Amino acid sequence: MSVSSPSSPGPAPPRSASGVSARAWRDALVAAVAGFAVMAAVAAAGLACAGATGLPGGAFPRVVAAVVVMAAGGSIEVTGGAGFLAEADASLSVLPLSVSLAGALTAGALFLRPLHNRAVARPGELLARAGPLVLLWLLALTGAALLARQTFGIATGDSPVADLGELLDASPTVGFQAALPATLGWGLLWILGLLLIALLVSRRAPLPARLVRFHTAVRPAAFATVALLLAYVVLGVGVGLVVAATQGHADRTFAVILLGLPNLAWFAFTLGFGGAWEGEVEGPFGLPMPQLLDEVLRGHDLSRVDVASLAQRDSRAWWLVAVAVVLLLGTGFLAAVRSPAAVRAWQHALHLGVALALATLAVCLLAGVRARFGLSLLGIGDVGGVGGIVELRPVLWRTVGLALVWGALAGFLGALLARPVHRRGLVEEPEPPAAAAER
Repeated sequence: MSVSSPSSPGPAPPRSASGVSARAWRDALVAAVAGFAVMAAVAAAGLACAGATGLPGGAFPRVVAAVVVMAAGGSIEVTGGAGFLAEADASLSVLPLSVSLAGALTAGALFLRPLHNRAVARPGELLARAGPLVLLWLLALTGAALLARQTFGIATGDSPVADLGELLDASPTVGFQAALPATLGWGLLWILGLLLIALLVSRRAPLPARLVRFHTAVRPAAFATVALLLAYVVLGVGVGLVVAATQGHADRTFAVILLGLPNLAWFAFTLGFGGAWEGEVEGPFGLPMPQLLDEVLRGHDLSRVDVASLAQRDSRAWWLVAVAVVLLLGTGFLAAVRSPAAVRAWQHALHLGVALALATLAVCLLAGVRARFGLSLLGIGDVGGVGGIVELRPVLWRTVGLALVWGALAGFLGALLARPVHRRGLVEEPEPPAAAAER
């Protein structure tokens, strides 16, 4: 009978389920709090640059909460009227993607941090990590939605509503409030989508054993596509800083950077590979920047926006095509370099084409803008000159279809460019025995 040495290490004690659960809840709490804190800070800074700190009635915190709710996928309803005299026809559908991106990067990074340096994880472990974060995220979103509620009085000038309002003490108002059921529903999809994208993009995050075989087909293309979208945001920041330094109105430019830069950057990305959007701008409202886009959309009917229509007013719009070509080629190269050498060029084309098409579909669904407000007197027409429409939506099939084609082409060419690069799985073939013996 052998006796083990007292100094020899014994088997590691198993980790208790309660200890793992406690760590999962702690990590989820940190990710949820940090994600909402970052979104609130970015939203507050952007609104401050836009001049929202001077809103009456101490409304600034409530407006910040409304922006955070929209950034997390929530729904904000716009209301208004003047008693029985007038009613408002208002709607607002816009996602402040700068705030969304800041929260997504923070929460996603903190979610992935405890899940590194392993290739495989049990599905139950991933669910035990994701479940607490989803629950705490929805609780935080509920708190922000309850805070996002405010009503403002509006000036209508010399109008019938103003005259009757003074007589009957029924001044026109406009306000907003979060629609809680819709906010929680869309917020659930937002956080689940974020966690799924985080697992798809990260090379070091574990997957269930049955899904490991899809690693080479999904993760390199997903990572390269996300890197492409972030590269456009970085370029947009650079352009915004130059505009702020040279064109004046720095506060307005920083407001756009902090609230909606990805909306513009990813819109420019889709235009660069041939995509198209359509929309209209009417009334005193408009798109904050660039002015060129506002000019193209301002008309009586829906206007088509693509590189050609922009270039008719400013030939520099053709640079969008050049930037898209360079960055798409770099995306294909990056995806190929991160893939095993055994993956063939046509497979790279297929993987990146699908990834870019799905990413473009998401951009089209997220970056659209629809805002409408009108005040009617006794149901008859718009009064006071306060009504307006701002709308921008994608031509979906053209934009997504071209993304598929461009992604496939970029994946194929990137694979050819990456052939001389030493990659994982690339080994030299052994010499035949006869040749080795002759030497």
